[in-house]
Amino acid sequence: MRYELDDLPLKTLVLPVCEATAALVRLDERISASSLGAGLVARLHFADAVASLWVDGELVHMEDLVLHDAAMGVRAPSHELTIAHDVLRTRRRILSRPHDWALSDAGLRVLRGGTEDDGSAPETKSAAPSLASDDPDDVLDAPMAEIDALLARSQALLSGTPSRRTAPLPSPALPNSVGQERWRGLLLSSIELPPVLRAAVLIDAWQQWEVDRTASWLGRLLGAALLREAGLTTSHLAPVNVGLKAVRHERRRSQDRTTRLLALLDGFRLGAEAGLKDHDRLTLARQQMERQLVGRRSTSRLPELIDLVLSRPMVSATMISETLGVTPQGALKMAGDLRLRELTGRGRFRAWGVL
Repeated sequence: MRYELDDLPLKTLVLPVCEATAALVRLDERISASSLGAGLVARLHFADAVASLWVDGELVHMEDLVLHDAAMGVRAPSHELTIAHDVLRTRRRILSRPHDWALSDAGLRVLRGGTEDDGSAPETKSAAPSLASDDPDDVLDAPMAEIDALLARSQALLSGTPSRRTAPLPSPALPNSVGQERWRGLLLSSIELPPVLRAAVLIDAWQQWEVDRTASWLGRLLGAALLREAGLTTSHLAPVNVGLKAVRHERRRSQDRTTRLLALLDGFRLGAEAGLKDHDRLTLARQQMERQLVGRRSTSRLPELIDLVLSRPMVSATMISETLGVTPQGALKMAGDLRLRELTGRGRFRAWGVL
């Protein structure tokens, strides 16, 4: 099965391509010039990971993902939550590496479960990294992954349904990965297309060819990585899934290729526009919280709490206590002093933030 590039309806696609490109570049410039850029990028990681599961028909709550990422979950992680955390960690990994790493042979090998040396041994993904570190080589990675796999098999056995595969995927260099080789060929043959259209074509081909049925989300992240490699998003990884969440399912899964490509281009644009709105909202929230600093002592920890709140969608009392080095009661008082919005509606295991 070939993916024909010569018959792309360029006259139909040119305007959406230009609009998506302009929105992505505008968001990247805003992030690079803003003091809230790092916090916005961190929030976009969480939002895009949750939206990725939504696009694939699964539901994961933002609160659960934030607490799970900080190793502070109050219950055993579900299979969907583990996948969302894989998406989150993959986004962070791609953004932390050189711009051309993700689409290189070594990058694709690592992202699909291999190692960075020779691909001879699979890399184990962590289910719950610590708040202070995202190191993929954390010593707890292997045991936590084994626990996740055991929980998934146990739940499948109790429900009477076969469990999903949770083992690392084979290296893309294996000769039986036909879809992978086709996709890599398309990556090379589409180099003359505009970057945004090229990313849409590669994402669509990944989905249509089912290059990886257990990680369909990876194709969308590779499309975002291509935009970064092309220089359109040098300061962030495009929140593709956030935009696609706003596109109707009928368009995203249409039998017509042009309709699917237009849906992806709209997803690029809508994701960038959502990022711009988030930045404006965070700027306003910061101004409102800084009003609470008037008359405070110079040694107050509230400015640090403001930075922490703006760096992620929500924070718990434990996060505040461990990050700022205060007691749990002190963390509760600081959250009250800033008049943060409580997001869970619970009496225990509460969380605050700006959503």
